[in-house]
Amino acid sequence: MASIAQESALERVKVNPAASLLPKRWYAHLTLWIACFLIGFPLFYSILVSTQTNSDVFAYRFEPGTAFANNWNTVMVFGNLGNFMLNSVIVSVAVTVGKVVLSLLAGLAFVYFRFPGKWLVFGFVLVTLMMPTEILIIALFRFVNQLGWGNTYLALIVPFIASATGAFLFRQHFANIPAELSEAAQLDGATPIQFLIRVLIPISWNTIGALTVIQFVYAWNMYLWPALIIQGQASQVVQVGLRTLMGADQGISFGPLMLAAVVASLPPLVVFLLLQKQFMSGFALSRDK
Repeated sequence: MASIAQESALERVKVNPAASLLPKRWYAHLTLWIACFLIGFPLFYSILVSTQTNSDVFAYRFEPGTAFANNWNTVMVFGNLGNFMLNSVIVSVAVTVGKVVLSLLAGLAFVYFRFPGKWLVFGFVLVTLMMPTEILIIALFRFVNQLGWGNTYLALIVPFIASATGAFLFRQHFANIPAELSEAAQLDGATPIQFLIRVLIPISWNTIGALTVIQFVYAWNMYLWPALIIQGQASQVVQVGLRTLMGADQGISFGPLMLAAVVASLPPLVVFLLLQKQFMSGFALSRDK
């Protein structure tokens, strides 16, 4: 009987020898490879263009050029990209830290505190999720100028340190934590801030990491508000600073522009890579084992 089974197995392999070389669900692997290529090709082509001259770009050469040094000099010296990126780092870090801290406090208040109108306030927070920043831009512009914050970091940071998304995210996260932890902390005499620092934060790093990635990318990509409120280049952010490389008078130099865009995309990429595990775990769906 064993010899018969072995012979039948050998016959199946001989009938379709290529089947043993293909992974299971090969069509899924093929689809993922195609998706990765379509998503990654624009970045790959941008890196190639960043090393080329305009003549190379218009010739559609898919190979590295020889103008990387000139493009780098144009971007860093004449384009002042380093200063723009420093401004964006300062603003993005300040906005991200402020949003995470205020979101933690808001989530703590909505879950563990009782006060009149709590659900009304939380409903108002949810409503603000559906309101884009652009509808508030004129009123915010007038208010910030009346405070004398024009052309300063305060104008870029303070109006954005509150996050309805973060408050909602931490409220939902804290609501799923067993109430026994809060009761035990109260019996031990812990204050709400001590309970937040010693209990909630250590078990919420995944959610904190996920919110940090989202808010850092959001703050890094701000364009409309900085373009309106910041008039000079000393405090301008990188997304608006890239506009100075367009060269409207002399025409667009695609090499320096693409090089600046690639360099400007590195800080969000670094933040995502550092917090990738927390980001993926923060939005992972729980399932029964």
